[in-house]
Amino acid sequence: MSVLVVGSVAFDAVKTPFGEREKVLGGAATYFSLAASFFTGVKVIAVVGNDFTDTERSVFLERGIDISEMQYVPDGKTFFWKGEYGYDLNTAHTLDTQLNVFGSFDPKLSDAARNTPYLFLGNILPGLQRTVREQMNNPKLVALDTMNYWINSQRDSLLETLKVIDMLLINDAEARELGGSSNLIKAAQNILQMGPKTLIVKRGEYGAAMFREDSYFATPAYPCEQVVDPTGAGDTFAGGFIGYLGATNNPDEAAIRRAIIYGSVMASFTVEDFSCDRLRRLKPEEINERFRHFKRITHFEEVEFAHSILA
Repeated sequence: MSVLVVGSVAFDAVKTPFGEREKVLGGAATYFSLAASFFTGVKVIAVVGNDFTDTERSVFLERGIDISEMQYVPDGKTFFWKGEYGYDLNTAHTLDTQLNVFGSFDPKLSDAARNTPYLFLGNILPGLQRTVREQMNNPKLVALDTMNYWINSQRDSLLETLKVIDMLLINDAEARELGGSSNLIKAAQNILQMGPKTLIVKRGEYGAAMFREDSYFATPAYPCEQVVDPTGAGDTFAGGFIGYLGATNNPDEAAIRRAIIYGSVMASFTVEDFSCDRLRRLKPEEINERFRHFKRITHFEEVEFAHSILA
């Protein structure tokens, strides 16, 4: 296994303008691992309750995802989230959150997990992310996700965690809040001073951007004709992104730029159906075709500027 993800496996209840589902598989580690599994081997460390059955396990196993270290609490319930989207699909309105067994999640890594070269720390308590990082044996790359709640309520702990990671993946609003500026460029510069060598900003339907000390890269989102449920799109992006880097095993800047495209491609599939349904039907040839299409629609030729062009 080249990628280890530590995060949430959950049940979601989701309502969008295009339909509603009462109880479907969700969670950051779920979306991440399914997307990453198209590129490389993935191990998931999470916690679930007695409502997590063979039906849910099969979703992971059919993609060859290692869930042997997923914690099972026989007298507990799995993390549950209920949300609703209006026609602005960039914003989820949380209606209910039940941490259940996730509230006491305390991951302990096996020797095999400790030696995994690529680690993705899903959106969990910053101190817990740091504890997992400390258990690892010289990983090649450590990436982390967080959220506004931790930025506000656990800022000091989060800043300590940012010192021991290589890459931060967060959305536009989180970047501005963490970086302390409404200007994304300035906010990114501030964040890079906190520890991460690379910042990836997920901008939903507007694409994604990469910030490093001496470089910048941005792309639009893949143009989707059908958007049904955006839940998990950001986690799917992260899975495609880290999965590609794990497959190439060479996280240089050129690979990071391609990984952003693959992350965007994977996210574009997730939003086409509820829960993980589209990812479960996805074929590798569809990924390749969408990647090639993405390249075509963003390509332009370089020309030498001349006054005659504007004449």
